[in-house]
This record gives sequence, structure tokens and C-alpha cells, in this order.
Amino acid sequence: MLKTEKMNIRFLIVVVFALGLAAIANAQMPENIEPFKTPFGEFNFKKPVFPDVTVNIKDYGAKEGGTIKNTEAINRAITELAAKGGGKVIVPAGKWLTGPIVLLSNINLHLQEDAELVFSQEFTDYLPAVLTNWEGSEVYSYSPFIYAFEQENIAITGKGVLNGQGKPWWEQRNTEGFWKSNALLKEMNENEVPLNERRFGSLERFLPPVFFGPLYCKNILLEGVTFRYGAFWTINPSFCENLMVRGVYVLTNGEYGDCPNGDGINPNSCKNVLIEYNTLDTGDDCITIKSGRNKDGRRIAMPCKNILIRHNKGLQGHGGIVIGSEMSGGVENVYAHNCRFNGTDRVIRIKTARGRGGYVRNCWFKNISADTIEREAIRINMMYTGGDRLPAQEVTSGTPVIENIHYENVSCDFAKRNVVQIIGIPEMPVKNVSLKNIRLGGNLGVEVVDAQDISFENLSVSNKTGSFAKISFSSNISMENVEVLKTEPGKTPFVFNTVSGANLKNVKHNLSRELVKITGESENIKIDDNISKEQIREIE
Repeated sequence: MLKTEKMNIRFLIVVVFALGLAAIANAQMPENIEPFKTPFGEFNFKKPVFPDVTVNIKDYGAKEGGTIKNTEAINRAITELAAKGGGKVIVPAGKWLTGPIVLLSNINLHLQEDAELVFSQEFTDYLPAVLTNWEGSEVYSYSPFIYAFEQENIAITGKGVLNGQGKPWWEQRNTEGFWKSNALLKEMNENEVPLNERRFGSLERFLPPVFFGPLYCKNILLEGVTFRYGAFWTINPSFCENLMVRGVYVLTNGEYGDCPNGDGINPNSCKNVLIEYNTLDTGDDCITIKSGRNKDGRRIAMPCKNILIRHNKGLQGHGGIVIGSEMSGGVENVYAHNCRFNGTDRVIRIKTARGRGGYVRNCWFKNISADTIEREAIRINMMYTGGDRLPAQEVTSGTPVIENIHYENVSCDFAKRNVVQIIGIPEMPVKNVSLKNIRLGGNLGVEVVDAQDISFENLSVSNKTGSFAKISFSSNISMENVEVLKTEPGKTPFVFNTVSGANLKNVKHNLSRELVKITGESENIKIDDNISKEQIREIE
């Protein structure tokens, strides 16, 4: 192919890619939700419908201005309207100070444009303690800012703002009381302490609450509103069904400060979830799928399943789309497409560790893009909490499983660590991962350890440091139509160390040096004819 032809093709690729990003950035959220087919079935989400009855919080004595607490007035409006069959509770324009709000069945809390609910900074306002879920462990603790328990048809809609003004919670989180409380709850989980004995909600037993934390609810809609600066995770429903989060803006890291663990949208053990057209500007993960921590997650055994994620933008955060690490109840059937992330630490991340148990399976990530990010572009890590790879441990109920993960049309301008990193554990390798039409730039290349049945098809990578791809302690690795855009001079691009079964086919490169190094107890490594025997070195 002539050099000019190559340049024209690459120019077209760049143009098409840029147009695709513009489409993601400028996509308009439709009013209705159309059915959508996935490899695991069709989604057909229906918004909850509310009676055509409207009340205004001012009619229940709410006072605007941000100095008088309106907790009683707002909750009384909700309670009385719910008793009559439900409808819409209007929060009009203005600043309205409140403590925790409790949503009831058939209530749509509607924030009009220029309305701002400002949440109290006094911890005692969030007592008495309620049953909640904190980082995947069940506990009685401070109420979420907005709470619901075993309710149906609830919504928060409109163009207004929910302002958590969470700094006092952040400051208390930096004290010894928080760290001891955090450790104590984990210990209670591991020792299977009865739920009734897990009593928190004081400075001595301090756990900051989530912003929106319904439990065991059905038919939930969040649409159009803005969440700012909560105490901890922002949108964290647990054990819920039919959840829709649409066109929401979450801000947890900005002029006001950086919320510790200020995740955006974290469904936990939820079924049938739609997350679309949201903008996440967070101090931690943008979108995270979870299902409980360790023994609590395995005891409840309620997976997070049937998740559709699309047309979201991440402006900052630790991860764009993340699964885990609290996934002990299982995560399955996740389909994410047409999302764009700018400035996140990672683009797509799956994380777990020994002791979690549970599984992550049947996940598809398609048409996902990012600019320069701080760490890995694509990462699967089964050693999230650290520890040594060896010795291999006995397979138990605490051994996690990751399998059937698929990536297609994923691009990243530059990852400051690995472009792709897949880390399993010897006793339970990561299984059946496909990566197709992947175009990535980064500091480090592809790293695969303790994995089996991994396929790369149409992979283009530019890496500055180290090898293009290093595969270790793995089996059945396929790399077909691989383009070495750039790699470190003097480093062997492809390294296979103790690999059983690998196929390297149709490698596009302009390198004349050694291309493949085979070491350790490797066997059945097939190298395509376009790499000469002189470019392959085997070390016994």
C-alpha cells in the first residue's frame, strides 16, 4: 500500500472517530424510552406513572431562604399525598433547607427550575438510624439524605438542584472514629454478626450516609436533576428493581471541594437498571455496579443484573464504568455503549479480590471512548486489595469468578499506565474475554496474567515503554490483526512467558528487530509467517 493511501485511511479513521465522539457528546435524551435488544434479552423500560395530583411544599409551611429547616413540611407533604394515592410534590424555585427526605409509594418529588434543596449539615438530623447498606454491608446507621424502604413508583424529577453541602461529613471522615467504624463493620460482616447488633450513627460509630439510598424498592425514576456534594456515594439504590437514572448531573469534585469516595451512580444488587444521558463529574468512580461485600453479599445472594448503560459522559473520576469491588452477590448481563470519558483514571474497570466470592459474567462494552486518562484504559483485576499471586489458594466460596467479558470499538488517546491489563489469580483465571476493534495509546502496553481463552482482534496500540504485549501464566491466547503503531525501541514487542496455547496472526509492523520472545514452560505457540524465524527467540 502506498504511503499516501495509508495516510488517507488513517485520516478517515480519525474523522469517523471524531464524528462518533461528537454524536455521543451532543446526543439528546428522548422523552420516551425505546425497547433495546442486547445479547441477553430485550430491555423495555417503562417510567412510573403518577396520579395527576399536585401539591406544593409551601402549602405545608415550607419557608424559602436556606436558613429554616423544612424537613417536617416536606415529609408531611409526601406523607399526606401518598395517603391519598400519590402524585407530584412540587419544590418551587428558591433555596429550601431540609434534613432527610423519606419517599413513599406513588410520589414524584419534582424540583422546578431554580429550586435548590439544601441538606442540613447537622449529623443528628439524620437520626434515628435506619436500615441501610454501606459499601456492601448491612447496617443501621445515619439516614441517607433521601431514603425509601419497600416502596413502589417513586421519582425525583425536574431541573432543580439537590445540594448535600457535605464538608462536615468529609471532615469527620478523616478522624480515627471513622476508620475504626469502617473496620468494625467489615469485621461484623466477616463474623456474621446479626444485623440487629450492627448499630451505628454516632461520632464513635461514624459512617457517612449516601445521598440517595432506597432499599427494596420498585419502579424508581431519577430524571433531569443535579446532585452536588453529598457526604459519600451519591446515587446508591440497593436491592431495587426497575431503576432509571436519566439526564442527571452529579458533581462531587469542584469549587466546593472533593467529596471522599464521591462516586456518581452505584446500583447495588439491583435488577433491570437503565443509566443513560448522565454527566458525571466525580471525585471517585462515575458509574459502578455492585452486589454486596464478602459474606453479606453471598448470604443475601442478590445479583446486580440486566444493566443498560448508554450515552453517558464522565468528566473526571477514578473509573468511567466500573464493576466491583463489592460484587459478592454476583454481577451479570451488563451492556454499556456509546459513552465518553475525559480525565478519568480508567475507562472500563472490573475489580475484585480473594475473599469476595461471587462472579462477574456476561458483560459487553461497545463504542466507548476516552481522551488522556491517568491509569489503565481497560483493566480487569482479581487482586484489587493486593497480596501475593502465589501460592495458589484453595477454591472456596470466597473465590471470585470473572468470565465472558466482551469489548468492541473501544478507544483511548493515551493511558498513563497499561492500555490493557488483565490480572487473574492462579486458582481462578479470568476466562473468555474478547477485545475487538480496539485502538489505544499509552505508556505501557498489554499485560495478561493468569487468564485463559483471551482473544484480541483488530488491535492497534501505541505504547512508549516496555513490550507491546506481555502474556504470562495463561492459556489459549489469540491475537489476530494486530497493529504495532509504536513501541519502545530495544524491547521485544511480544513476550510469552509460561503460556500454553497462543496464536499470533497477521501482525502489522515496520520493525526489523526481534519481535517475539518465548520463555518459561511455554508450549503450542503459533506465530504467523509474516514474522520470520530470525525475529523469534525461544529461551528454555
